Amino acid sequence: MLSNTLKFLIIVQDLRVSGTSEGIVSRSFIANLRKAYPESIIDLFYVKSHSTNDDLKLLNVNSIEEHTISKTIPFTTRWINKIYWRLFHRSLKELHIQNNYKKLIEKINYKSYNHVFVRSSGLEYETILACHDLPILNEAIINFHDPYPNFWDTGSNVALESLELFRLKRMKYIVDHSKLCITPSSYLSKDMTLLYGSSKVFKTLPHQFNKTVFNLEDHSSVRKKEKKCSICYHGTLQLGRDMDIVLEAYLNCINRNDDIKRDTEFVLRLKSNQYGRLKEKYKAFSNIIVLEASSFSNSYNEQNEQSDVVVVLENNLKYSNILPGKIPAADAINSQVFNVCPEESETRHITTSSKFIATSNDKYDITNKLEQLLINQLQNRDVISPFGDYFSDKKFKEHIDNIIN
Repeated sequence: MLSNTLKFLIIVQDLRVSGTSEGIVSRSFIANLRKAYPESIIDLFYVKSHSTNDDLKLLNVNSIEEHTISKTIPFTTRWINKIYWRLFHRSLKELHIQNNYKKLIEKINYKSYNHVFVRSSGLEYETILACHDLPILNEAIINFHDPYPNFWDTGSNVALESLELFRLKRMKYIVDHSKLCITPSSYLSKDMTLLYGSSKVFKTLPHQFNKTVFNLEDHSSVRKKEKKCSICYHGTLQLGRDMDIVLEAYLNCINRNDDIKRDTEFVLRLKSNQYGRLKEKYKAFSNIIVLEASSFSNSYNEQNEQSDVVVVLENNLKYSNILPGKIPAADAINSQVFNVCPEESETRHITTSSKFIATSNDKYDITNKLEQLLINQLQNRDVISPFGDYFSDKKFKEHIDNIIN
């Protein structure tokens, strides 16, 4: 290096502001990295498979090289794969897409950078697996946003078949030859270190939220609250998230406390196939309002300006090792966060007080915790972050310094 200026390269797969939490946390990671190292050089190598306008001008980086990958599989590859994967336990379709990413990544002049981060999205981890056998892998800090392969995700119903074992073997090569591996959760870091039998201990870099990299000007569909206290849930209901038990607990609160019945409402904005079912099921209860999802800007502004309690919902199993990307965003707004999560989970591990958290498969616990939280809100108690300074700039800098030094 000719100077002491730190140079970061970030290979990233998703910088969208809607449709995926990975886009939100990746943008926020970039923003917080700039804040932690204001004089550094930060270059992005953005390889995506969608055609959306991602407002890249809001990212305070030195350069962005952008590429769009086609995920269309040639007919001959699809036809041969029907037999090939059964015989060799490998997917030609996956390898075809990974090779499309590899052709771009192998051209990167990575040697001029101090640190190279590789971030992926979704379930396929294409940008990471594309580094297989490439020299850049030895210098790469690999970010696992979720367990991989998908079988090891506690919210997944994927069976343990030969293809999953091949994926595990292929990713083990990545883990063994990378510079370092990180995850957003201390539980996930421990589990992945064990799963891959790695001599490298996976380090932890929690998800972030930084509103400076989002256009939040749109308020056009923000719903104004109609009661003194408005509870909200915005998002999907996939991977074992059970909203019914939360709504039944809320109805219990209403039935045993007249103040809660008179002065509270529960607003859901859903972007899942559960919208129609829940709207029909709870149409007789005026305190429960089920709406369709709105844009990211409207959703953020509605939660920030019109909601008093924000519910973060995880799966209803006994264990979860992930940190939901929604948590740092919820912590950043002006509402009280109420976590509904498994008995053993990362969320519970980082929550500072049991009064802000309930067990996702225990309606009695959800009812009691939610009732007390609503009573406090109706008495105009101050909002308290359940996570203390866990998502602070200082903590982020400490995590990054631990990773790159």
